[in-house]
Amino acid sequence: MRKVLIFKVLTVLAGVIFLFSGFKATSQSMGLRSKLGSNTITLSLSKNGELHYQVTRRDKIIISDSPLGLNCDDQNFTSGLSVVNVSPIEVRREKYDSKVGSFKTIDHVFERKSITFKNRSGALMIIDLVTGNEGVAFRYRFPDQDKKIRVINNEITGFQIEKNAKGWLQPYNKAGKYTPGYEDFYLKIHPGDSISNPRNPSVGWCMPALFQVNESKNWVLVAESGTDGSYPGCHLQPDSKGGLYKIAFAETDEKYTLPLGENNHPTSSLPWIMPWRVIIVGEQAGDILLSTLITDLAPASKIDDTSWIEPGKATWSWWSHPDDHSPEIYNQFTTLAASFGFSYTLFDAGWEKADKEGGIIAKATSQGVKPMVWGYSAAYFDPEKRKKRFKELAAMGVKGVKIDFWCSDRQEVMACLQSLFEDAAKEHLLVNLHGSTVPRGWHRTWPNFMTAEAVLGTESYFYEPRYPDKAAEQNTVLPFTRNVAGPTDYTPFALTIRKYPRLNTAVHELATAMIYTSGIIHFADSKEVFDSLPVPVRQLLKDMPASWDKTESIVAEPGEQLILSRQKDRLSYIVGINGTNKVVPVKLNLAKYAKGFSKFRVIMEGENPLMSFKTETYPIPSTWQYAFAPKGGFIIQFVNE
Repeated sequence: MRKVLIFKVLTVLAGVIFLFSGFKATSQSMGLRSKLGSNTITLSLSKNGELHYQVTRRDKIIISDSPLGLNCDDQNFTSGLSVVNVSPIEVRREKYDSKVGSFKTIDHVFERKSITFKNRSGALMIIDLVTGNEGVAFRYRFPDQDKKIRVINNEITGFQIEKNAKGWLQPYNKAGKYTPGYEDFYLKIHPGDSISNPRNPSVGWCMPALFQVNESKNWVLVAESGTDGSYPGCHLQPDSKGGLYKIAFAETDEKYTLPLGENNHPTSSLPWIMPWRVIIVGEQAGDILLSTLITDLAPASKIDDTSWIEPGKATWSWWSHPDDHSPEIYNQFTTLAASFGFSYTLFDAGWEKADKEGGIIAKATSQGVKPMVWGYSAAYFDPEKRKKRFKELAAMGVKGVKIDFWCSDRQEVMACLQSLFEDAAKEHLLVNLHGSTVPRGWHRTWPNFMTAEAVLGTESYFYEPRYPDKAAEQNTVLPFTRNVAGPTDYTPFALTIRKYPRLNTAVHELATAMIYTSGIIHFADSKEVFDSLPVPVRQLLKDMPASWDKTESIVAEPGEQLILSRQKDRLSYIVGINGTNKVVPVKLNLAKYAKGFSKFRVIMEGENPLMSFKTETYPIPSTWQYAFAPKGGFIIQFVNE
């Protein structure tokens, strides 16, 4: 008994010495390896107390030594740091169901560790580390209690990418009439390249940012998760000299019409928990596309009863009738939704007058179609006005809101969005954000957040002369970048030729509805186009789900081709798109995906590839060969008939 007591005393004394004697950490003690040993993040301190980290996968460098640290208005955490404590490793399981995405149920195990540092003044900063099979993440945390508002002047976090890597990055547009809105092309670059020929003047690079590293053996996506009202949405600085991409805050002038102040720096009292910096890693690009790491790290659902939240498909009149806000056109699209079994219809700008004149809300409800309505961000920024408006809309029978023109990543906007999701949930309203920032795991925390724009979608056939030529390529990049961040309102199926004529085939456009994930799929185009479709395509639109139980990546080559297997209940599909202007051979083992089915139906290009479809049904072979049309696509549905 005495020996045990002595041992306990010695253990306590050792802990005290560990905490207060200027503990010198080894790289091993400041590292964290995932359970299977694939991914490791390791922190290190220089002689000057400057903090760096490194990420490896199977001991191969993914992110080489990169800076960490924060410079605050009253304290500096960029140098003079020393280790105070390294916590034990904690194993945590994240299991949850997702209303939106490639998988219904997510079940992942992570290792977590927290390392506490102090600066020369004795102030504390904690860095939380996470590792899992899909990548690593870290975040800053101030544990002290203090009501005084602190300001972060600079975050020096960087991501050091090897100079021989390939990258797919989107310019972060400077503040303007419709920017920033994450609506630029993803450019194929090398680390260190400057921003070239963006759609709008730009001040940096967006996250998520995709790279192929380690002599093309690995893929990595740099992103954020869990951003809330305590921090602005961040992007990457424009200067990546030497391949070092550094964090940048939202710009001061990102205000649009919102009543924002002059300070664009993060502010908060203490304690202060900051967003996760997420580094998704895989051997194949498909590993990136299918990753749920961003939502795994986001807070769990704050809505207890989610039974009222239903993913679905919607008709939408704006794309085909942008200037017609009449009750007749809105009612026409409600009837169209009912005829296809779509759950929703979206009444865009001008709907209020149409409802007063023609009762479009009541007519939608009477046909069993749930109406969603458009709104302007400034009308939903004030908390009391927002709550009142949500109550009014819910009383009218509205089931969701599309709120447009945010054009800002400022901290005040991030805070507003979290409150907006919460206020909408109280009235059982779904949320669709447009002219907005990218999601950051929010659809886990607030499952009523169904989708967001933040994408160069099909409205670009009206506005962007370069879009037709680049659209197919972009459609095979965005699933590995933007859509990994969260649900994407791409507004697929835009067949009518607009100001800038489409070059993608009709099947390619149809396939995008099954390539992107969105809690509500807003289908573009007119009743006339829907009515002209052949019966198998009409049936596909009726059957097609808006969320998936299971997804597998078959071919995943950003900017080239993408083929996915998607399953929902008893529905099973293979969908593919070609991002190039070349004919590309395809060879698939269909038997692997056809269990329980006797035949498969293929939807492919018809006689006029731009506008028509052809469908054929075959017995399931062991191998299926096909030729992707230039900028083309195909959809396979497994059937028993």
